[in-house]
Amino acid sequence: MEANTRGTGRLPAAFLTPGSSSFTEFLDAYQPELLPSRRGVPATPVTVEAPHGTTIVAATFPGGVVMAGDRRATMGNLIAQRDMEKVFPADEYSCVGIAGTAGIAVEMVRLFQVELEHYEKIEGTTMSLEGKANRLSQMIRGNLGMAMQGLAVVPLYAGYDLDEGTGRIYSYDITGGRSDEHGFTSVGSGSLFARGALKKLYRDDLSADEAVTVCVQALYDAADDDSATGGPDLSRKIYPIVTVVTDEGLSRWSDEQVRAVVESIVDGRRIRPNGPNAPLN
Repeated sequence: MEANTRGTGRLPAAFLTPGSSSFTEFLDAYQPELLPSRRGVPATPVTVEAPHGTTIVAATFPGGVVMAGDRRATMGNLIAQRDMEKVFPADEYSCVGIAGTAGIAVEMVRLFQVELEHYEKIEGTTMSLEGKANRLSQMIRGNLGMAMQGLAVVPLYAGYDLDEGTGRIYSYDITGGRSDEHGFTSVGSGSLFARGALKKLYRDDLSADEAVTVCVQALYDAADDDSATGGPDLSRKIYPIVTVVTDEGLSRWSDEQVRAVVESIVDGRRIRPNGPNAPLN
């Protein structure tokens, strides 16, 4: 935005005028060209020229929810980045993971973070988890023009519902359509393989630590069958991003904590390469 050039040291009037609690609506009225959705649509479809992020998984447990993402970004058949961040805090009680066109996805996450913080400052209270999920849905819908040209963003949103006292997961399609997921889900190119692992390993009574292990196992299986999903890189010390949200707030596991889980899984895979067996009944 333009600086105040009148030398008064005051913010422009638009910043001091009461208005919507939505930062996106404020930006749309004041300087709409800064919104990702107002940018020109590429003349030709873009499919491989931009780096893309891949697999994100999430699972609930009694008392909260876990979200984990691999670290690889691909550009066609090339590995564009090995240590990309794909899981971000949205606010104190929720997180968002991204799959799709990396640059637009990260920009959308930053705008979503500001959107939630802006609402809290204007209204003096936090938005409900359902309201936050709806705001993200609107932002995805605003990117539909880009998505139809191949620059799609498919986030996964999860958080702790303070009203319901439980962890919840929301998935989206490229039009902004929202789905409430029960128990677990995954998005991205390796999601089919990750979902299979989650189906096999998920239980309703998991502890937080066990839910983390299930999510990392699912990412391992996704990387095993999907070339765009990166497995844990022990030699480079690159591990999945793991975030846990409970009634105490959001916490991101340290590399040391995730490393211990990864090493345990890799040791197990040396004996049973396809992963742990699930009971038949």
